[in-house]
Amino acid sequence: MDKILEGLVSSDHSVPVKKAIVKKVVEAAEKEVTEEQCQALFTLTTRLILLGEDAFQKQIGFQVLEAYARYHRPEFERFFNKDFVVGLLQQGYGQLDRKDPAIIDYVHCCLRLLISCPSVLEIFGGVQVEVLRMVCERPEPALCARLSTLLSDFVQCIPRDKPGVLFCQQLVRTISYFHCFASEERELREYVGQVTKVSTLLQNIWKADPATLLPSLQEVFAIISSTDPSFDPSIALASLVQHIPVQMITVLIKSLTTDQNVRDASMTKALCRMIDWLSWPLAQHIDTWVIALLKGLAAVQKFTILIDVTLLKIELVFSRLWYPIVRQGALAVLSHMLLSFQHSPEAFHLVVPHVVHLVQSLRTDGLPTSKAFLLQFTELIHCMMYQYSGFPDLYDHIIEAIKDLPKPAEEKIKLVLNQSAWTSQSNSFASGLVRQAGKSETGKTGLVNLGNTCYMNSIIQTLFMATDFRRHVLSLHLNGSNTLMKKLQLLFAFLAHTQRAAYAPRNFLEASRPPWFNVGSQQDCSEYLRFLLDRLHEEEKTIQVLESAKPNVPSLADASSKDATCPPSAEEQEECHSTPAETKPENDGRTLIERMFGGKLITGIRCTQCNCISEKEEPFTDLSLAFCPAATSQSSPPVQGPSEEPRVLCQGSVNGGSEAPEPGSAKAPASSVQFVPAATEPPMSVPDLVNYFLAPEILDEDNAYFCEKCSSLQRAERTMKVVSAPEYLILTLLRFSYDAKCHIRRKILENVTIPPLMRLPVHARSVPTQCSSSASSPLQVDSPESSENLAKKLKPSQLDEEEEEKARIDGEEEMLIQSVPYVLSSVVMHSGMSSESGHYYSYGRNINGTDGAQHPANHFAIKEDLGNGQAESNLCTSSALAVPPEQGHALSNSASEGKDWLLFNDSRVTFTSFQSVQNITNRFPKDTAYVLMYRKQDLTAQNLNGELTANGMRLNSEPPLQKELLDAIIKDNKLYLQEQELTARTQALQAPSSSCSFRPNGSDDNNPPGSCGPSGGGGGGGGGFNTISRLVF
Repeated sequence: MDKILEGLVSSDHSVPVKKAIVKKVVEAAEKEVTEEQCQALFTLTTRLILLGEDAFQKQIGFQVLEAYARYHRPEFERFFNKDFVVGLLQQGYGQLDRKDPAIIDYVHCCLRLLISCPSVLEIFGGVQVEVLRMVCERPEPALCARLSTLLSDFVQCIPRDKPGVLFCQQLVRTISYFHCFASEERELREYVGQVTKVSTLLQNIWKADPATLLPSLQEVFAIISSTDPSFDPSIALASLVQHIPVQMITVLIKSLTTDQNVRDASMTKALCRMIDWLSWPLAQHIDTWVIALLKGLAAVQKFTILIDVTLLKIELVFSRLWYPIVRQGALAVLSHMLLSFQHSPEAFHLVVPHVVHLVQSLRTDGLPTSKAFLLQFTELIHCMMYQYSGFPDLYDHIIEAIKDLPKPAEEKIKLVLNQSAWTSQSNSFASGLVRQAGKSETGKTGLVNLGNTCYMNSIIQTLFMATDFRRHVLSLHLNGSNTLMKKLQLLFAFLAHTQRAAYAPRNFLEASRPPWFNVGSQQDCSEYLRFLLDRLHEEEKTIQVLESAKPNVPSLADASSKDATCPPSAEEQEECHSTPAETKPENDGRTLIERMFGGKLITGIRCTQCNCISEKEEPFTDLSLAFCPAATSQSSPPVQGPSEEPRVLCQGSVNGGSEAPEPGSAKAPASSVQFVPAATEPPMSVPDLVNYFLAPEILDEDNAYFCEKCSSLQRAERTMKVVSAPEYLILTLLRFSYDAKCHIRRKILENVTIPPLMRLPVHARSVPTQCSSSASSPLQVDSPESSENLAKKLKPSQLDEEEEEKARIDGEEEMLIQSVPYVLSSVVMHSGMSSESGHYYSYGRNINGTDGAQHPANHFAIKEDLGNGQAESNLCTSSALAVPPEQGHALSNSASEGKDWLLFNDSRVTFTSFQSVQNITNRFPKDTAYVLMYRKQDLTAQNLNGELTANGMRLNSEPPLQKELLDAIIKDNKLYLQEQELTARTQALQAPSSSCSFRPNGSDDNNPPGSCGPSGGGGGGGGGFNTISRLVF
């Protein structure tokens, strides 16, 4: 049969005749054929496939080979064995070179015919070794693409483990040698297709074996950072970028920019080549990676690289705007490069000559996307001309070309510029040293971000601005101790007295970081605050136990005690005489944390079947306030039409039922918010959330309560009552909800109104009742009247107003409800879209003299409010109340005029106003209040010396600085001056060689306070090294 086929191929018969005879040969494959005939046919068809003179001979070879291999599988296995395959891949076939793509196609075809045979496993092992060797020989794109197709179909041929890592690295390096010198579109498309096949193979390997990804990326960087002038890697490497998970950007860029082994020259080369990748068609996320690297370099202050690369590549990036397929990514990179290059107009002026031509082209090219792109481009140009005004000769023709296009508002231009700046007023970039600015006009000290430590910085500043707590901490005598409280005391001392503009709290971070917090990762500031307060509390408790046998040794609980051997000074004697209440906390056994932040809650559960009540009293340091279910489903509350119905909050059933009062009810339940009749639904407020927290909750169905009296699961009502109000009330807004579908924590962007003053309902016990309960035992209600009254208090009443009032008078009141006033002290803001990312900063009230309790505006507001028919002794509502709007407005104005509010954003501290605090979410929707601290408002009389007092401590001055703290501050201030001197000397030496000139970016009084990075609502403002747009923060 092989002789017939060979003669037919070389004969002069017409093609139809040849096809007919070949068909007969193929049909004969079903009949019995000797092994010798099979081997002869396999040899002949292999020669036709690999060495055929034309496509017809190759086609005949494939047809006959497939037919006989299908019907004579054992014979084909013996022919196409491992040795034969390895010989083909190593030596070729006859005069056919081993690097010819036809050999790969032949092997690919034969493997498909043997896929179900056991012998193919042996062939796979041989192919694994050979493909690694072939890749190391840097095959051409055509051969590499055929090889990728083979390996994609037969993944068993891909090397594994260490050889697999080496294979990926070598394949990456092979791509770097792909160069295309074709000029025709067909050849260019073929080249791009070949590269895409290879990059897709790498993507599949990375997905199947993630351990190969990082070594591959390291190889990519090694290639593009090479400074060898004889080697120019191909931009085909850009095809790999779209297959790298975007989630890895943060980790990879941070690792790259902080690696001390990477020289500046290598980093410059790598960044330039990544910018060149913008020319690669179809690749995605290239602009994202380029911008991330630019931001990463800015974050580590490698400004020399940024300046050099910008000036070198800005015109090339601009030229990519002419090509629609890559222009959107190029514009993103161009915008970042221009907007961040704010110390000089040099970069912008390099592209100015090309602006008008591009605008004219975009107007006339007829593409549907060109109009929207033109608007984005002209907005960028307006921003740059605003930043570098004073060049009318350069800008006149540009203004003329874009005069009919919309111009962004000045506020928007300022915002865009402030978000992007990475330079400061320094006059030397070559040294890499940052000139530390002096303290801001606020006189307050910022905190250096030590790598995603904004969660800690915002909490420390919040605690520092809690005046009473700060003064108690600074009054402690902890000489020689190594406690966390001692470290906090030292940190507070530095914040109060250092000359540095920003202090780096490294020691406190190491001591206070929860063990489960990963170093360098974004964390939850509320979780950190709770851990910190618990640590301080438990630490002091432990010391109290250890010193319980030493009554004369002062403990940590004594906030203002002295050493036992030191007699009190005259000032201390006067202080003790003037504030006799100060001695009270010394013997009550409470820790400083308990006295400052500790409150108590009673959780009561009433069985609706038998009215049995179980109560449990628990301490708290903060209240976690959940949003109403309706609020969590949208980012902003819907605006409702006019309504006469009052606004009522009620938690309702935990499994979806509702316990909201019926519309016809004359009164709201005892724990609902005060009615707010309004034409439109107002935003949710902090008192609303407090009321929702305290509102009754129905337990039924899956969450039914096991009643001990009924000995079964029953429908019950759970209530919460504050029975002891803390001096500082910490409120955490639970903004992060778990999305079960996506398995992520989503942020609730609901705007919440923050009142400067509010009242907290506190239930104070009066006369003990017969049915008082222990910590968790059920409370029996024997009296019908008492039972009826409790039912009225704990669930929405169905009685009319007269019946309810009569029940209140006749029933025995178990609790007196007192409305405790609180004044806002601090607000921690979260800027971002999730708990795993974003930025924290805080607002704090600037208390110059006494604490908020004695602020004139606050004092007036409370008196005014009490004078409106709500005498403090008669306040018995169990709802949290806010100050009326007009009074809150008066307080806001007072605070603004007196610069009573400060914004703490890591190293940066600026004056702000309470109006900014209230309006921040309206201006920047991603910036939302997260943790709030309110100070209890005590209206106390003057003491014997005419000083206003509160909580048993004189609040009119800071305590004297102890010697140990003073010595540490003096030592650090000297070190700071030496650093400043060294910096000045270094800059002076390098000034003559500096090729860059810098100028201040102007005032930043109106800058938004939001996030330091792209996911936040606002920029740090005004340029400056401390307000750089960071990749992570």
